[in-house]
Amino acid sequence: MPRVLIIDDQKDVRAMIAMVLRVNRFEAVEAESGAAGLKTFAEGSFDAAIVDIFLGDTSGVDVIAGLRERAPALPVIAVSGMTALDFMEQSPHLANVACLQKPFRPNDLLQALRKAQAAAGGELSETV
Repeated sequence: MPRVLIIDDQKDVRAMIAMVLRVNRFEAVEAESGAAGLKTFAEGSFDAAIVDIFLGDTSGVDVIAGLRERAPALPVIAVSGMTALDFMEQSPHLANVACLQKPFRPNDLLQALRKAQAAAGGELSETV
């Protein structure tokens, strides 16, 4: 079962993403801040990460860069409800990051996971 790390400071958003993932046979692990997300990532093994760009304690861009330093081929989805995510392509750590605008539907999330995995050069799961 693929493990996905969800880093978002909004509990409702984390819960919704986790529910969609679990229904689709993923193991979802939640983190409420960038610092907690990086700590959780360092302590476990993950197949993908979903990161909110605007976190209360830090920038999601910095969190993604930290994840990519540890796992350069990690499939990552950046989510944001406040801005277009065009700037993501400007950093080498953010290459091949799938972007998803809030609010999104469950199917949009699953498509973004497929896109992130394809960008990372692998296959996440047959269920996606």
